[in-house]
Amino acid sequence: MTTFLQLHLLTAYPPSNLNRDDTGRPKTVEFGGAPRLRVSSQSLKRAWRTSPEFAARVGERVGKRTQRLGEAVLKRLTDGGMAPGDALETARQIAGVFGKLEDKDDKPAYIKQLAFVSPEEFQRAHELADRALQGEKIEPSDASLLGKSDGAADIAMFGRMLADSPAYNREAAVQVAHALTTHRAAVEDDYYVAVDDLKNATDHDDVGTSFIGVQEYGSGLFYLYACVDCDLLARNLGGDAALARDALDALISCAATVSPRGKQASFASRARASFVMAERGAQQPRSLAAAFLKPVTAGSDGLDRASLNALLAFRDNLDKVYGACADDRMQLVATPEMAEGSLADLVDFARGSVS
Repeated sequence: MTTFLQLHLLTAYPPSNLNRDDTGRPKTVEFGGAPRLRVSSQSLKRAWRTSPEFAARVGERVGKRTQRLGEAVLKRLTDGGMAPGDALETARQIAGVFGKLEDKDDKPAYIKQLAFVSPEEFQRAHELADRALQGEKIEPSDASLLGKSDGAADIAMFGRMLADSPAYNREAAVQVAHALTTHRAAVEDDYYVAVDDLKNATDHDDVGTSFIGVQEYGSGLFYLYACVDCDLLARNLGGDAALARDALDALISCAATVSPRGKQASFASRARASFVMAERGAQQPRSLAAAFLKPVTAGSDGLDRASLNALLAFRDNLDKVYGACADDRMQLVATPEMAEGSLADLVDFARGSVS
């Protein structure tokens, strides 16, 4: 039977704009008939997998999402002495395995879409380029360059799609929900001005501000849910159980401590989760977001305690109706009033999900 690891987090963010929409406003959603702030799963996953915390746990065993693989191969070929025209054709041959190419007259060695490329695939592309440098006639193909499993922890976790080579797609072992506030939340406006430091107050023709602007922000306590198919994670990594455990370590550590980087210079809205619960078992996974269909209000306990109480009550009610929704659970709480558990214990618990 499949082993699932489910994560539930509550994280409070002060004024911030972590994840913007196309107009620059914080992303929102209506849930339970009430407006909430939202942070997309794409933003969260990008922040996690590119963070120093992620690298500290999985090292160089991460992929690169890029259009520029052909550029890297082209540089290797020209640095190796191949004529520019021949180098470009060879680089396009190799990069073309990873996706359709841009027009040669526009971006000569670019792939049209971002391709998620593992370290092993980068290595194979470079080895093929080296063979071309030695005068060998190369015939790049899916089988010679692409892999169905490898040592890229983030590709194994979050999956990839290669539209032209679907046999080498990777099903995501980690599902990440959009985070949303447990309560009603509004987007607010910050009116600001900027002044030219070289203005002279004696120049009476222009003594006012040099720029006026508005940036939007919000604040709130966010609920985040993630689910890991631990067996699929190990399979995506070619059966490397040790790396799968490191990947779970990276996931739970980053989810609890890493914030999206949007507008951090303006808001310094870095936060750590005030509640994390990990659940392990073969039961059908379920989110606990419905605990917040009725927006939480602060009351005498504050939003953090009220939200935690609502989440745990809904979890217990689901267990009563459907039976235990997990075999084992562990949690940490870090609020101004309470400290319980530890991230280290949660990581050990998560690592135990892979045999």
